[in-house]
Amino acid sequence: MAFTPQIPLAGLAGWRFLERTESAQKAAFEKGPALQRELDYFRENIGKATTAEALVADRRLLKVALGAFGLGGEIDKKAFVRKVLEGGTENPEALASRLTAPGFKKLAGAFGFGNATGAQTAAAGFADRIVEAYKTRAFEAAVGETNNDLRLAMNFRREIADLSAGADGGSWYSVIGSSPLREVFEKAYGLPSSFGKLDVDRQREILRDKTSALFGTSNLSAFAEAENVEKVITRFLARAQIEAGPSLTAPGAAALTLLQNARGSSGLVNLLSSLR
Repeated sequence: MAFTPQIPLAGLAGWRFLERTESAQKAAFEKGPALQRELDYFRENIGKATTAEALVADRRLLKVALGAFGLGGEIDKKAFVRKVLEGGTENPEALASRLTAPGFKKLAGAFGFGNATGAQTAAAGFADRIVEAYKTRAFEAAVGETNNDLRLAMNFRREIADLSAGADGGSWYSVIGSSPLREVFEKAYGLPSSFGKLDVDRQREILRDKTSALFGTSNLSAFAEAENVEKVITRFLARAQIEAGPSLTAPGAAALTLLQNARGSSGLVNLLSSLR
């Protein structure tokens, strides 16, 4: 039987609990027999997939390959995925380079089918890198089965670390193109539900302005600092908890009720006010 991550609390309390227990829970999750079979098959066979055509033809390999980059929902779009892979990333006009979702470019770059280096599937350490990325995403998905807000927070913590690398950070267009990242920023910054309908340049401008007001810089390099990442996650989860109201479905709802009686929803409001 697969291990189900235990999230007995919601909102910020749930996040703190997850932070304390994440390593142990992830280790238990990764011992699941179904997951082990998936990963063993991938390790044993990925080196044989020397073309994009071969990769997409093997659904078991493709599941892990796509899942490692958060693209599991694309598994039935084989022709599209093959085109992304075959185009590589070195040509600015390649399909992977033109798509707004950053996962496609990472996928195409990692596998290398369309690049000058050629397929990387048999390279030393390749299978292990993809497997590690897949395990991380799979655990996040399992957490999301209990609490999707915590899944979004985990994804944000991981993805923003990549985008913040370098002196100027990554592109805000990558944030806008990633629905999970954008959702966290939208809620953390108190943006309306209509935000995503704005022109992308206007979205970028608003996100830069909000970030500058909070962190003194409009660049994504602000999130190279762990405390700034935590600040966004805290705001996101606090707002999500207020919107959800008193209804709780997590198995530890009684424990959270005690916390809420002590702090109340006004405590969350005060917390948000203090972060402005």
